[in-house]
Amino acid sequence: MLSRQHRYNRQITLWLLFCACVILFMILLGGVTRLTHSGLSMVEWKPLVGVIPPLNESAWIETFEKYKQFPEYKKVNHRMTVEEFKSIFMYEYLHRVLGRLIGVIFLLPFLYFYFKKRIPEGLTPKLIVMFILGGLQGLLGWYMVKSGLVDNPRVSQYRLTAHLGAAVIIYGYILWVAFGLSASKVTQSIDKGLKTFSFTITGLIFLMILSGGLVAGTRAGLLYPTFPLMGDSFFPAGLYSMTPSWLSIFEDLTTIQFNHRIFAYVLFALIFTFVFKILKQDISQRLRIGVYSLAGLLLVQVSLGISVLLYHVPIALAAAHQGVAVMLFTATLFVSHNLHDLHKKNLVASTMI
Repeated sequence: MLSRQHRYNRQITLWLLFCACVILFMILLGGVTRLTHSGLSMVEWKPLVGVIPPLNESAWIETFEKYKQFPEYKKVNHRMTVEEFKSIFMYEYLHRVLGRLIGVIFLLPFLYFYFKKRIPEGLTPKLIVMFILGGLQGLLGWYMVKSGLVDNPRVSQYRLTAHLGAAVIIYGYILWVAFGLSASKVTQSIDKGLKTFSFTITGLIFLMILSGGLVAGTRAGLLYPTFPLMGDSFFPAGLYSMTPSWLSIFEDLTTIQFNHRIFAYVLFALIFTFVFKILKQDISQRLRIGVYSLAGLLLVQVSLGISVLLYHVPIALAAAHQGVAVMLFTATLFVSHNLHDLHKKNLVASTMI
């Protein structure tokens, strides 16, 4: 029979996993907002009173008039009607409201668990850090939007990538803590090198997501809609042609897309090497499910990535590609946590012998 604290830990775990799921949906909605070019439709930031959208035609016209004062309307959407504006506005509006809702979903249960003294020792500071990071993410989101409200009606790829990366970090941190609360008590002998291998893959997948942010922010995915070659060559002309050359990593469209593809090739090889190695070990069913999920999600992600290129970045496929990337990160984080937990338990057991 579970102890009282174990029951509380299960409740907290379910709450954190729910928060992570909502953040995953938030990342997906952010991707759709970007793909529909809706992110610059709300030209004001009202963190407290901005939850009420325009409720009548005069309010919509007033909001549209504010939008007309900014570069996206003047340089790109100068023929847009109020009705067309409503559709892009609602994507960005829902994205911002969901951000506020996540804060509520997190804060209210936290206060309940805290005042009911159900939070285990050492967890409260981690939960406070999560909440602070969520607030800072909102500020970073507005900082990103502001970059597109000046002369160039596109957000900075640097700020977009930072915003995406921060969301994934918060998401991963929440999952890591939740996995720790629900860790299995089974001990097994696992090659400790696999732990390092797993963490390396986790880090590379995170960098791959950041690379995808650069692709999205520069629209580099539209440049070479071919696979496996980029145009008629594996190494297209113009790679790393900027001065200094390292700047090409962040600003040259050809180099950005090329690097993203190379990341995919490297990860494909590394992940299946890791899967082959770890499945030869005597691992638990829980860990085995995580490894199979990792391999399956990788195949789905590669298929989506190729399809996004060949079909010129359709919204549905591109959004799915971003979502599966985060799910792939989830799977490798789960596997890494299990290996970390097993290694830690084996160290403790060895010191007791």
